[in-house]
Amino acid sequence: MTRVLVTGFDPFQQDTYNPSWAAAQLLEEKPPEELDVTAVRLPCVFGKSIQVLRAAVLETDADLVLCLGLSPRRGISIERVAVNVDDSPGLDNDGRQPVDEPIVPDGPAAYFSTLPVKRCAAAVQQAGIYSEVSLTAGTFVCNHVFYGLMHLLATEGKQRRGGFIHVPHTPEMPAVSAYGVPSMTVDTVTEGLRVVLTTAAAHDTDIKVPWGTTS
Repeated sequence: MTRVLVTGFDPFQQDTYNPSWAAAQLLEEKPPEELDVTAVRLPCVFGKSIQVLRAAVLETDADLVLCLGLSPRRGISIERVAVNVDDSPGLDNDGRQPVDEPIVPDGPAAYFSTLPVKRCAAAVQQAGIYSEVSLTAGTFVCNHVFYGLMHLLATEGKQRRGGFIHVPHTPEMPAVSAYGVPSMTVDTVTEGLRVVLTTAAAHDTDIKVPWGTTS
């Protein structure tokens, strides 16, 4: 049985709901076959989010770690690279706004996901759900967590794999009607994420095909 840790975020600022956490909970309640999924909610806060993540990774002793975050993407957006910078466009949930600060002083400039990102995106698309490979997770708390995860996996000493996925808003969220951002139901998102987890658990190598990104 493969142990999987899936994380989602607290609601951001005035939102009362975060689809990343809702999807993580659904994955824990109904995991893919042969996977033991634990869901953990992270604070949408610089620093604290990585602390909670690290504790969860060590407590669950997960073989596979998938962190989820919310972004106005068309569908399941599988991130390929995390960069070592916090350059926040706004305040986190604790009112912090780091600008041009390294996430890990003297850490590498970037880390690549250790998930087979193209293979996972292709499998989700074959399931009839929109998915893409993204080359930027931004410079807010999502990238902060993604980089923190990959640094932990690279330095902690145990063989684990992990990565980050942005999920879209759900149709009932205020931003969808107010700003016309793309949306997808949380059930559809969760179905696509089950495909990602199944694919990532079964394959540790990626497919070598060209892939565009709309990010």
